[in-house]
Amino acid sequence: MLRREIPHHVREGRVIVLSRSRLAPAPLSADEPLTPLQPHQPWTAQMQPLCYWDDEPVALRLEKEPNEEWIDGRQWMAELPASWFSLLSTALQVGAWLENHRFCGRCGAPATKLEAEFAMHCHACGHRNYPRISPCIITLVTSGEAMLLARSPRFPPGRYSTLAGFIEPGESAEEAVHREVFEEVGVHIDQLRYHQSQAWPFPHSLMLGFFAEATTKRIRIDGVEISDAAWFSPRQLPSLPPPYSISRELIEAHLARLS
Repeated sequence: MLRREIPHHVREGRVIVLSRSRLAPAPLSADEPLTPLQPHQPWTAQMQPLCYWDDEPVALRLEKEPNEEWIDGRQWMAELPASWFSLLSTALQVGAWLENHRFCGRCGAPATKLEAEFAMHCHACGHRNYPRISPCIITLVTSGEAMLLARSPRFPPGRYSTLAGFIEPGESAEEAVHREVFEEVGVHIDQLRYHQSQAWPFPHSLMLGFFAEATTKRIRIDGVEISDAAWFSPRQLPSLPPPYSISRELIEAHLARLS
C-alpha cells in the first residue's frame, strides 16, 4: 500500500498533520472510519512530500502545538489495521527529523530542505544530514518453554515485555544482545537467532528482533531500566505488549512453535 517514492513534483494530494508524535484525525462523518489522512488539498511550500499511499501522493505538515483532539502515534497504531504501520512510522520518523534538524549540526546555520530526498543541506558549510535511524536489539530470552519477560518503570501496570536496548558504537547486533541481556537481568545466553526487524518511530529506532536461549536462569535486575523480571510459562502470561509491536511478534512466534 505504501510506495517509498517522494512525490516532490506533486503540488496537491493527501496530508498528514503532525506535532510532537501526535497526529490529527481527519474530519469524518459518522459512518466513515478513523484516519490520519486529511482530505485532498493543495500543498504549501512548508509541507514535506512523503510517499504514495494507495497510489495517492501524501505530504506531511508540522504544527507547533498539537490540538487536544489529536491522537498519539502509539494509539493510532493500536486503532488502525497493521497495514497502516509503514505509513504511520514513516510520518512519525520523518516528522521527528524535520523538527530536530532545522539547523546545521556542524556550524549552526539554518538548514535547507531538499526536494528529491529526505535531506537537510547547509549552504554555509556544505554539511548534509538525513533522518536519524538508531539501531536497537530486542530479544526474547527463553529456557525451554519459559519466557524471560521484564517491565520498565514506564510501562502500564502489569505489562511485561521482551528485553531491548540500543547498539553502541563499534558493537555488532549480536554483541549488543549479550550485553543488554546481562546488564538488564544478569542472565547469560547462547543460540542467538535473528527473527525480523521493525521500524520503531519513538522517535527514530530500527528494532532488530532476536531469539536467545538462556544458559543461566538466576535473574538480577538492574533496578533502573528494569523494575521487575520473571520467567513466565506459556500457560500463565502477564499483560503483553500491543499486537503491532515486534516484542509481541517475538512472543507470539515462540508460542506458535509450542502449539
